[in-house]
Amino acid sequence: MPSRQPFTSLCQTLARPRSHGRVDLHIHTTFSDGTYRPAQVVELARRSGLAAVAITDHDTLAGIAAAQKAATDGLEIIPGVEITAEYQGRELHVLGYFVRLDDAPLTQALAELQARRAERFHEMIERLRALGVAVERDPISSVHEGTTLGRRHIAELLVKARKAANVREAFQRWLGDGGRVAVPKQRLPVAVAAALVRQAGGVAAWAHPPYDACTDALAGLQRLGIQAVEVDYPGSTARRGRELRGWARQLGMAVTGGSDCHGPDEPRRTLGSCSVTPAELETLRRLQP
Repeated sequence: MPSRQPFTSLCQTLARPRSHGRVDLHIHTTFSDGTYRPAQVVELARRSGLAAVAITDHDTLAGIAAAQKAATDGLEIIPGVEITAEYQGRELHVLGYFVRLDDAPLTQALAELQARRAERFHEMIERLRALGVAVERDPISSVHEGTTLGRRHIAELLVKARKAANVREAFQRWLGDGGRVAVPKQRLPVAVAAALVRQAGGVAAWAHPPYDACTDALAGLQRLGIQAVEVDYPGSTARRGRELRGWARQLGMAVTGGSDCHGPDEPRRTLGSCSVTPAELETLRRLQP
């Protein structure tokens, strides 16, 4: 119960985490390329004072149930996904919120993306071997069923094989965009991704718009079924956030935001470091079909 003493109340307020009561709607777990298990995400969210978090693993819903099971004290776990999509020839990520975990069309589409990612994983392993860089052929033993395999898993294998000092070096030497062994991901047309999310009872949002994104691009995505735009995310400035919010208001779209947390090795992506308010979450929630 809050204290009636003004000084004590002030101390309690100052002691709260900066993210107290806010919501982080973009978090990855060990079910894709994150390093926190779902239960660890829940514990960190509690410590950060967050009111809600969205689990948005790449092309999979597999980590959500574990997070929901771990959240027993009122922390809301929003079922989400980050879908690999394409718009005008460029990769674009669609965040889906409030989706039903048993929706057949969505789960089937995600399973196909996961299968292609597994093929891509092994193709990159073979490209490394062709360069004389031998690593294990099989994924890391800790990978769960339903995990989306990605470049980070290969980077960890390279570190384990002592071919790179750390994950960052592995990306710099081989795995980065345009790197010597990089293989493009399969992408869904953005209209297809948005439709899958909405048919599963969810809300579709544009994740981390690039620096050259403009209001025309956002309007074009809205016509294809995108209902919200991420306005607070790593690398985005306060000025950019205000600009994106202005565009969203102009177009009648909702806003979202999140840390894009993948684990403890990226300080700018600490869980809760980027967020939106509970009121903004409610606006997003009201867009559900």
